Amino acid sequence: MGSPWKQFLLLSVISSLSDFARAVAARPLSYAAVLRMKQDGSSSVLNSRSRPQQHHGGGLATPDWPAFSIHPPSALSLHGSQEDYRSEESEKHGPIFVQEPDDVIFPLDSDEKKVMMHCQARGNPPPTYSWYINGTHVDSETDYRYNFIDGDLVITNASEITDHGRYQCKAENGFGTILSHDALLQFAYLGAFSPRSRGEVSVREGQGVVLMCTPPPHSPEIIYSWVFNEFPSFVAEDSRRFVSQDTGNLYISKVQSADVGSYICLVKNAVTNARVLSPPTPLTLKTDGVMGEYEPKIEVHFPTSVLAAKGLTVRLECFALGNPVPTITWRKINGNIPKKARLRKSQAVLEIPNIQLDDSGTYECKAENPRGGTAFKGHLQVYTLPQWVRMINDTQMDSGEKLQWECKAIGRPRPTYHWLRNGLPLTPQGRVEIVNGELTIHKVQQTDSGMFQCVAENKYGAIYSNAELKILASAPVFVPNPIRVIATLGKDVSLECKPRASPKPRITWRRGDRKIQPSKRIMLLRNNTLKIVNSSRADEGNYVCRAENQLGSAEMTAMLWVKEAMRVVLGPSRVEVTVGESVVLSCRATHDTSLDVAFQWFFNQKPINFQQDGDHFEYIQTQSSTVDLMIRSILLKHAGKYGCRAQTSADTIFAEAELLVRGPPGPPGVMIVEEITDSTATLSWTRGLDNHSPISTYNLQARSPFSLGWQTVKTDPDPVTGDMESAMAVDLNPWVEYEFRVVASNGIGTGDPSAPSRRVRTKEAVPSVSPSNVGGGNGRRHELVISWEPVSEEFQNGEGFGYIVAFRANGTRGWKEKMVTSADATTYKYRDETFPPLTPFEVKVGVYNNKGDGPFSKVVIIHSAEGEPREAPSDVKAYSISSSEIRVTWKPPSPGPGKPKRYEVSCWRDTEKEESGKKQLTVKNETSTVLTGLEGDSQYLISVKGFNSIGQGPASAPFTVKTRKYPPAQPPNNLMWIQEGNNISLNWDPVKAKDNESDVIGYMVLLKQEGRGHNQVTRTINPSTMLTLPEGGTYIIEVRALSEGGEGAVSSQVRVVTSSGVRAKSSQCSVHCLPWTLTWSALLLVLLVP
Repeated sequence: MGSPWKQFLLLSVISSLSDFARAVAARPLSYAAVLRMKQDGSSSVLNSRSRPQQHHGGGLATPDWPAFSIHPPSALSLHGSQEDYRSEESEKHGPIFVQEPDDVIFPLDSDEKKVMMHCQARGNPPPTYSWYINGTHVDSETDYRYNFIDGDLVITNASEITDHGRYQCKAENGFGTILSHDALLQFAYLGAFSPRSRGEVSVREGQGVVLMCTPPPHSPEIIYSWVFNEFPSFVAEDSRRFVSQDTGNLYISKVQSADVGSYICLVKNAVTNARVLSPPTPLTLKTDGVMGEYEPKIEVHFPTSVLAAKGLTVRLECFALGNPVPTITWRKINGNIPKKARLRKSQAVLEIPNIQLDDSGTYECKAENPRGGTAFKGHLQVYTLPQWVRMINDTQMDSGEKLQWECKAIGRPRPTYHWLRNGLPLTPQGRVEIVNGELTIHKVQQTDSGMFQCVAENKYGAIYSNAELKILASAPVFVPNPIRVIATLGKDVSLECKPRASPKPRITWRRGDRKIQPSKRIMLLRNNTLKIVNSSRADEGNYVCRAENQLGSAEMTAMLWVKEAMRVVLGPSRVEVTVGESVVLSCRATHDTSLDVAFQWFFNQKPINFQQDGDHFEYIQTQSSTVDLMIRSILLKHAGKYGCRAQTSADTIFAEAELLVRGPPGPPGVMIVEEITDSTATLSWTRGLDNHSPISTYNLQARSPFSLGWQTVKTDPDPVTGDMESAMAVDLNPWVEYEFRVVASNGIGTGDPSAPSRRVRTKEAVPSVSPSNVGGGNGRRHELVISWEPVSEEFQNGEGFGYIVAFRANGTRGWKEKMVTSADATTYKYRDETFPPLTPFEVKVGVYNNKGDGPFSKVVIIHSAEGEPREAPSDVKAYSISSSEIRVTWKPPSPGPGKPKRYEVSCWRDTEKEESGKKQLTVKNETSTVLTGLEGDSQYLISVKGFNSIGQGPASAPFTVKTRKYPPAQPPNNLMWIQEGNNISLNWDPVKAKDNESDVIGYMVLLKQEGRGHNQVTRTINPSTMLTLPEGGTYIIEVRALSEGGEGAVSSQVRVVTSSGVRAKSSQCSVHCLPWTLTWSALLLVLLVP
């Protein structure tokens, strides 16, 4: 059994084929036709040459009106569709390439030892294939290495010696032969360096050197790099060192001591990515001195003549040795270096991407240093492969006609042409003339049929244009036959006669048994059409066209009926409506009762799509010969011409009328700013559509970086009436960028705005707005702090905006003025040691810009800073409240300037310096605090000082205080309790303090319920207590000793469980004890409880 995935794949393929078979069964065409359609669709993408399809018909065709089609296709029409598909499938034609072979580079070290060259063509009958290598036929029967899969050539165990070359595919069937373009097969490989060790290279310091790579055999191109001392330390290229991708050598323009070492050339195959390393080349310095300065010498450069294909990237190399290191520059003789060009590797490489014909020319690289310079010139020539301008197409001709084909291509060098017929060269002889790309064959014969190819080529490539020539030979055939023609009374009618025949047949017409003789009313046109002028009922009947050539004859009958002409009885008329209204347009026609009539509505010459525009248009048929068009919720875009077309198989009539829609005005023309001042703008515009209602007013709007969208501006005149096309916007702010637009209004509403004007800036002006919210205060001692809200950029009115701060002591006369140059400034500080704290000042703040001084704000009174506290807090006291806490109290300094806002309490041990002690700040201006985290039984010094936003005041004199001894470290032990219902009797061993611990003054018992936040604390001076549990649950009990030094260590926890709402009887009790050493005592108590 095979692997599971193969079974799954087989089932998937079978299922897909079943689905496809069901789908094909539902279609009115053959499976072969489906496949043919698929091939044709793909080939149009893959092959630029498509074969034109031939369609034949006869008689007068009735125009197709899809909008009126309400009946399904008849069986006859379906049959006709099937016949078309079968006809297309059965059409015989020569081969057409779908895929031609491409160039291939095959890695010799590939695990897959097979090379595949692709070739695929379509044709009917399907083509057969053969291949050529370097012009020699590939024989798969004598050489087992060659195999064909459809049109593809598979080469097994390919080798460079026997298989390298150019390949060409030939496709042929019974209608002819075509050759593909050439495809080059190359082999990619990279050999090994010679293992022979390389000699040492020794130069003087400052001298230039070239280290040779000497790459191994390879194909195609390779990439060079150099390793210094050990892999992967690569040589970094700069202005002094260069690796040529042309020679592979390493060039060092000026050797330094740091360059001494071992160099290895690394080459990489660009196709296979294989890499090989050369043997190392040692570089050493000579000891006989340092090389002096010398002029540059170009060691590597591009060729004197460079050929490049259009569209590729060209790299021109140029590098020189020299001391000092030369500088490389580039120029194009008699032209400019293309802007797209890039300089790489410290200007040693000029890279030109996507090279074009105008990039051709002479390029020069120049190497210079202080000792001199040298240059090299080379010519870059761009070539192009041939490209088609005109191609040949498939042609069908009658025998005896003249064939003229022309193909034309462009390229550089200019292409030459030759022609192939069925894959063989075509030469001018006899009836065949060839002049460059023009082929002429006089009096074509059946033997001239076949596949022709025009080949345009230059030295860089060749292109092929393929076409099939078919020489027709057939007796006349009419399809369809007969035909029915319905004409309108009094109108001209044409009966066509277009048989399929080759050569062209002789045409005659007859009516009944009588041959038709041309007259003024009945004419035989050059295209064999019979034309009857001013037809009447007498012209009705059967007309027979006979076609005859040397291969046979055929007849076609045209049955002619003449009917009454249609007339429009009621047509659409001109209507005026307003936007939002609805209207009904009617159309009624009289016609021959033996014919059906169909109506269609048009809007501005285009059919109305009632499905797409159903929100506004509705088609209503009231009678067989009357239709209405309802237009709902009319918009401006619905204005235009509405047409009604009535059609029978005999004739067509058309009537139309205009629908005029009144609505709000359209947008005016673009706003133009004609003149601008510091506060006005003269604006003009062109009148827009009034949409059939006169424009009454215009509204001018402006937008600036400071406005919330578009705002209406004041105008002169006001209002701006509808007959005006210019106005002045006034009360604009100076030195602000504005955009302007205009909106028109009429009696129906307001229209859309015009397009905005260009941005313009109003002229500068003196500021007119003063700062607001002038205030101040605070600051350091002897400072006057003045603050304000800055003026918005919108009101600065020009460049160079700033503030003028004016102040004077209250009661004095002269003002002091200070300039603040920053437009964003919000404060100014003035310092004067002479004025006392809280001195009142009159203050005002003005504005200025480059145009002059603006207004000042109102005068306000501001006091100078009160300064930092001047006195220390008094009556500082401190006392210990535990072994780690000290409470400190004080009184604030006497009232006056420099009132403290907060206080800082410093605490340090008498064995320390104040700086290393602890500092604590009060929340506000509180006069007490508690210091925590202190050490027990220790002497501390305490001082307090006040501070405010200005600074700190003096500190109080140090106050000495000692913390209390530590609380007992021993926890209460031997906890024992008796539970009776919700009552707990608890006792423990007394705690005895050590000499360095505070005496025990009592105990604290903590009762807490698990899962609740509520705690119950009981204090007692005795080593026992009675507790009552509030409700059922689990409780935890802890005991601590209390001392002047604080709370002692906590005891072990006691866990007690009670039932909710149940109280134990006196006989229901239990005794518990901790630790286990008291178990026997607990048992004894149990026995004693009644």
